[in-house]
Parts: sequence; structure tokens; C-alpha cells
Amino acid sequence: MRAARAAWRFLRGEPFAFVGAAIYAQIVVTAIFADKLAPHDPREILRVGRRVARYLPISPEHWHGTTSSGRDVLSQLIWGTRSALQVGLTAAIVVVAIGTLMGLLAGYLGGWVDKLITRLADIVLSMPFLPFMLVLAALTTPGTTVVVACVALLLWPNTARVIRSQVLSLRERAWVEAARVTGCSNTRIMFVHILPQVLPLAALYGSVAIGWAILAEASASFLGFGDPNTISWGVMLQEAYANQALGRGAWNWFTPPGLAIVSMVLAGFMISRGSEKLLFPKLADK
Repeated sequence: MRAARAAWRFLRGEPFAFVGAAIYAQIVVTAIFADKLAPHDPREILRVGRRVARYLPISPEHWHGTTSSGRDVLSQLIWGTRSALQVGLTAAIVVVAIGTLMGLLAGYLGGWVDKLITRLADIVLSMPFLPFMLVLAALTTPGTTVVVACVALLLWPNTARVIRSQVLSLRERAWVEAARVTGCSNTRIMFVHILPQVLPLAALYGSVAIGWAILAEASASFLGFGDPNTISWGVMLQEAYANQALGRGAWNWFTPPGLAIVSMVLAGFMISRGSEKLLFPKLADK
């Protein structure tokens, strides 16, 4: 309860972080209760009489109209939150885990370990994200697993670099030296004493990784490398593009998933922007 009250006080004082957290909370609630909130089955082909309900406009019965195959857009949008949450959270956890581990090892051990991890991070950062993901999807089975793997393989250096710089400062503190004197091993110092100090910073980069993962999944699906059997915002955009929704003026089909993707990416940025003063108190004086 104390942690919850502290988090609430922080969010009340930081409008950016509050808005970002509110967007994430809405997505989580929608994903959990998608089967209750969706008015129709997202794959159900609706009919008006004997005719397939194709390209129906916005109405009280269909708040976002229907697709070219007669499926309800709102239902697909709601069910798409589950795919977004699955991809985003999985990728964020993997990115934070790899980046934090690499940053801990490089910052605390130093020497050849630091040089090796730093050079590896430089190589990974030089690789183009989208072409790498498309090549990997073409060589394997397209789907969310490829997206998560690409995000984890190519985005961990950003987290690792920040964690490394923080660990370089923490390892010189008096309490770390005291732990060494008492006989603590390097492993214990890194994972018991230093790791809790850098976890908030790692979690901050995890929130940004969520938006990147959702954007990557949407890009892969739009280019035809996603899982066609999954209801996701990227698949919705790909189907709208393939059926020339823009030329037909079916704004109600492709605008909602596009705005949903933008809101998720924006939420990660707003949380990171609003948390800067908490993680770097010196910024509060500027």
C-alpha cells in the first residue's frame, strides 16, 4: 500500500507520466476484458439480410463500421489490444533482462568484459532494425515470436549503455567497498546490492521498449510478415491497405488501429519523459 501511495503521488505531480500510465492502464483493462467489451466476434462475417455487411459506415450498431469482409472494426480493435499487450510486455521483459545483465557485467567487471560488451553493443546498434526483422521473418516462421526476438536482439544496447554508466558510478560508492571488505563475492554485490539500485532505470527503458515492440509488430504485419491468424492492429492496417480502404474513403477502418499504435508509442515516451526528474533529481533544479 505504501508503494501504491508513493506511485500515486508521483503520477499526480508528473502530468506526462500520468497520461502515459493512464493509456497503458486502459490497454491492460481492455485486453483483460476483451471478450466482454467486444460487441461481436472479431472474425465473424456479419450480414444485413442476405448481403454481407461490407464497408458499413459508423453507426450505433457498428461504432467503427465494418471491413470489406463484413467484420466489425471495433471488435477487431478491442481484441487487438491482447496481441499488442502480449508482444509489448514480452519484448520489454526480454530487453530489460538482457540489457540490465549486460550493463551490470560491463559496468562492474570492467576490463575485457566491458570492452567486449561495448563493441558488441556498437555492432548491434549499427544494424538496421526493419530489414533485419524482415529477413529473419522470411527465413523462419512469421509471427510474434520473430518480432519479440528482433526487439530483444536489437534494442538491448540502449538499456545496457545506461545501466553500465550507472553501475560505473555505483561501484565506487562506500557501501560497495564495505560489501567487498565483508567478503561478498562479485556476483552477490552485483545482483543483491547494485541491481536494486538500477532496476527503476531499467523499468523506464522497458516502457519505451513496449512501444517499439508494438510498432515493430505493426510494421511486420503491414508488410505481410505477420501472423495472419492473429487479430492485431498491424494486421488490420495490412488488410485495410490491401483492400484500398483509403481510396474507398473507409477512414473508420484504418484510422482506429493507427491511432491505437500511436497512443501506445506515445505512452512509453511520456512515461520516460515524466520520470526523468525522479531518476535524475538534478534536472528538477533546471
